[in-house]
Amino acid sequence: MNNIKLVIEYDGTNYVGWQQQKNGITIHGKLTKAIEKVVHEEVTLHGSGRTDAGTHAVGQVANFQIESKIPVYNLVKAINSYLPKDIVVRSAKKVPEKFHSRYSAKSKTYCYTILNSKIRDAIGGDYCLHYSVPLDIEKMQKASKALMGKHDFSAFKSKSEVLSSVRTIMKLEIKKKGKFLTFTIEADGFLYKMVRSIVGTLLEVGKGKMTITEFKKIVKSRTREKAGNTVAASGLCLLKVKY
Repeated sequence: MNNIKLVIEYDGTNYVGWQQQKNGITIHGKLTKAIEKVVHEEVTLHGSGRTDAGTHAVGQVANFQIESKIPVYNLVKAINSYLPKDIVVRSAKKVPEKFHSRYSAKSKTYCYTILNSKIRDAIGGDYCLHYSVPLDIEKMQKASKALMGKHDFSAFKSKSEVLSSVRTIMKLEIKKKGKFLTFTIEADGFLYKMVRSIVGTLLEVGKGKMTITEFKKIVKSRTREKAGNTVAASGLCLLKVKY
């Protein structure tokens, strides 16, 4: 069997997420059909993780195993010819059989983008959250330090999440460039809606509705009801998966 690793970019605006579902169009579904048209056999496509409806990616990783001996260098162009314009395979590579895009991953990096301006932009609205309230970036940066390292992130998970809530955040950067504010987070794994809940809570700190001390208490409380709102999926993008 040949185990093939793909790196995929997609605009998630028109999809109900990555994972195949009974209702709605998914990136996983579109990509699986495209691959099968090229290799002429059924494939089981494994993604590095799920992304929510409306979430984007520039570095999603997936793998599948096939009997086909089609040259790997032909796969990218061939698969892309069957994909819609908002999904594209960036690279294809043959990897060892034991490689699994999800279970072999060491960390993932997400970026959340906010347009922090009084007036929204006419172009690019599907790739950021428009937030007109002035924000104290320094306070948010100080508060975010409480998230670094290994913690139980129950305060920032969806109620439907049933897995262990312990994760390790290795990197968390909040930067302002012009009218755009970005939150870049690298961790060994993420809970469902974790990044969006963290950003929503840090915004409360940024606009002065929550103190840094209160934010730290919320992290320790492990109580979702005490944290801020879950911000829209449109501002979220999966940047990279490390192996």
